[in-house]
Amino acid sequence: MRIESIKLKNYKLYRDIEVKNISDLVIIVGANGSGKSTFFDIFGFLSDALNGNVRQALQRRGGFREVISREQSGFIEIELQFKLAIAEKERLVTYHLEIGEEKGQAFVQREILRYKRGAYGSPFHFLDFSKGQGYAISNEEDFDKPDEELQREEQKLISPDILAIKGLGQFERFKAANAFRSFIESWHVSDFHIEAARPSKEAGYAEHLSSTGENLPLVAQYMFENQREDFNHVLEKMKRRVPGISNVTAEPTIDGRIVLRFQDGAFKDPFIAKFVSDGTIKIFAYLLLLHDPNPHPLLCIEEPENQLYSSLLIELIEEFRQYAERGKGQVLVSTHSPELLNGAKPEEVYWLVKKDGYTTIQQASERAEIVQLFKEGDKLGYLWSENYFKDSNPK
Repeated sequence: MRIESIKLKNYKLYRDIEVKNISDLVIIVGANGSGKSTFFDIFGFLSDALNGNVRQALQRRGGFREVISREQSGFIEIELQFKLAIAEKERLVTYHLEIGEEKGQAFVQREILRYKRGAYGSPFHFLDFSKGQGYAISNEEDFDKPDEELQREEQKLISPDILAIKGLGQFERFKAANAFRSFIESWHVSDFHIEAARPSKEAGYAEHLSSTGENLPLVAQYMFENQREDFNHVLEKMKRRVPGISNVTAEPTIDGRIVLRFQDGAFKDPFIAKFVSDGTIKIFAYLLLLHDPNPHPLLCIEEPENQLYSSLLIELIEEFRQYAERGKGQVLVSTHSPELLNGAKPEEVYWLVKKDGYTTIQQASERAEIVQLFKEGDKLGYLWSENYFKDSNPK
């Protein structure tokens, strides 16, 4: 499953935007305050709304009035198009969500899952809810049946601020809802903090890296003990990417904690994580994330260049690209670094332009001048610094 396009209306800085033909690797650049974090927050918002409800997701962001675009009224709208295999055929599915507020209470004004049953005609609504009531089709795979023979189940949610995909997505008979719910639950929106990843961790169990990275020692231990081939692959890349590193282990201590130890080939004794550079910790965490045997279909990573040497950035972009090309999923990256952007291709790069309080999104691949200069050997980071990405100069 992969996201093909995104539409936003009245979501903070994004009053009305559409991003089409989203590539497997997306790199977003823009000036401070232009909306890079806000764009990533869309995925965090949907995840929070699924895990709790729309009201709670809004409250985490200051409430409805802080999320809806300034001086705008009406509804917050989010629409994703994604490819999904149903009945052995790949479908382009649209998920449309409208959120409103009445008397201080948030509610779901409309929630739709739709896709075409055949090659022609209008998309069919397989899920359609408003204010906690609606229907879903339970035999989606029966494409050849006339509309009146499709099994429509009327449902009422316990509250109008709950997403229908949260409840119906638990049942396999609602194919698209089930797949989309699982898709959201598998996203990884990184909020990595070096200091959270450094301390020793109480002995426990963790298969996947958390958004902050605080369970890094546990994930390293799990991969070392249960997926040795993948761990060795990470270690080999650490040796190539970080000069001097010859081994990494997650070791238990006498008091039942787990600490990371990094072996420098020049020294007899290893260093524990709190004495290792920020960049070493961060590249190790990214490599564990990118080589997870059960990968995330969507990775969102903000400003990975922080704490990393500039020489590592192009290699890191290549790691992200390889992750996507292996069919693991899509990777969305935001950056302030021209050096990182030098490793990108025009079809992977989008830039933000903020004007009159609102943000629009431009695609480098749609600018003939940028594409031609890239073909002639210019790197995109240099073009960005020279303001070929109009109104988005990093300086």
